[in-house]
Amino acid sequence: MTLIAFLLLFAAAILGYVLNRSAARSLRAGGAQLHSLSTFHGGFAALLVLVPTFLFIILWLLFHASVLDRLTMGGLPAGTLDGLDSGATQLILAEIKSIAGGRIFGSPEPWKIEAAERLAGYRAMSANLMLGLTALLALGLLVIARRTVSPEFRARQRAEGIIKGLMIFCSSVAIFTTIGIIASLVFETVRFFQMVPWHEFLFGTTWEPQMPIRADQIAAEGAFGWLPVFLGTLVITVVALFFAVPIGLLSAIYLNEFASPRFRKFAKPVLEVLAGVPTVVYGFFAVLTIAPALRTFGEMTGLPIAPNTAMAAGLVMGVMLIPFISSFADDALSAVPRALRDGALALGATRAETVLNVLFPAAIPGIVGGVLLAVSRAIGETMIVVMAAGLMAKMTINPLDSVTTVTVQIVTLLIGDTSFDSPKTLAAFALGFMLFIVTLGINVLALRIVHKYREIYD
Repeated sequence: MTLIAFLLLFAAAILGYVLNRSAARSLRAGGAQLHSLSTFHGGFAALLVLVPTFLFIILWLLFHASVLDRLTMGGLPAGTLDGLDSGATQLILAEIKSIAGGRIFGSPEPWKIEAAERLAGYRAMSANLMLGLTALLALGLLVIARRTVSPEFRARQRAEGIIKGLMIFCSSVAIFTTIGIIASLVFETVRFFQMVPWHEFLFGTTWEPQMPIRADQIAAEGAFGWLPVFLGTLVITVVALFFAVPIGLLSAIYLNEFASPRFRKFAKPVLEVLAGVPTVVYGFFAVLTIAPALRTFGEMTGLPIAPNTAMAAGLVMGVMLIPFISSFADDALSAVPRALRDGALALGATRAETVLNVLFPAAIPGIVGGVLLAVSRAIGETMIVVMAAGLMAKMTINPLDSVTTVTVQIVTLLIGDTSFDSPKTLAAFALGFMLFIVTLGINVLALRIVHKYREIYD
């Protein structure tokens, strides 16, 4: 029914556009002087039907499930939920939903089957009611839009006003979403620091977030020093950048200045395909190809190489970052005015001298911005590190050792049944908050570099 409701909505919007545009054209053909073009009359009708009806459908889909759940649980026999906590109540509701969906396991009680039948009836009634109300709302808005067609009606201003309101709404959603994310991180981080001293977290050198199950398990007290986790993140990021930055920059310079148009047309899309490869594929490549090759090299040379190493994860992550750096560097080099190239070549400079002494310095802001974006991408990567680097947090800068990163530990701490009242779970939010501060600092640094060294050409 939801798909039918959306199809009905779009059909009504198209119908409103056609009707109002035709009516406006009829008035113009009759000699009337319209304030706005006929297309604006049609666009206003389409927007007037589309926006309120679409908002109605979204709100219905957001809240109808909770209403149906309340009705279903409210119709259970008296005393059924007495003495049960919220977790047990949710389990009963989940079982009722499963039965209503046709997935029956074992022999459920008769009252659960009756509740599932009521829930199925509520769902069918809700779907039909949503479809009917959508049709009535769209029809009413069609009638209102049709009555607005007149020579004096300012359709262009009204349509642009609706579009402006949509833009403001979307911008507000983005802003408040960001504020909500920051607020949730700060709130949970404050709760964490109420249980674990902040100096222990910021300056501790041991990361073992294991909490005791019983009060007498003294040895199981957790240690929440984030320095080993952050150090592992830096090691993998440095390895990735050491591999990706030279290759990305050199490939961008070659494609922009030395490659033939035919080769560039073929090579640039192939290079950018790497940016679309899922990170889990990179993880498999690291585990099945890079890590065994590194272990074989270690056996041949006598180097102690761990089964899961920061080197394997960093190398594969570097391959993933090459398209980011190459694309930004290529765009920055292309933005340099042609006059600088021609002037350097006219003075007798070779192409290599032109690139090194003229183009590269002029494109530094864009190139640095791309590199710092790649740094943020590397710091936030999870899947490659999980599969190739391991889960052990160690105070080491040896890339041949097994390390872990901030994002991997966040995933590890939140796997399974999570109860947000223990330091082990809340530590994930503290790590997320610190990661947010680090990436924010990198982005601010990138913006400052771009604004400080940006060259403005006529």
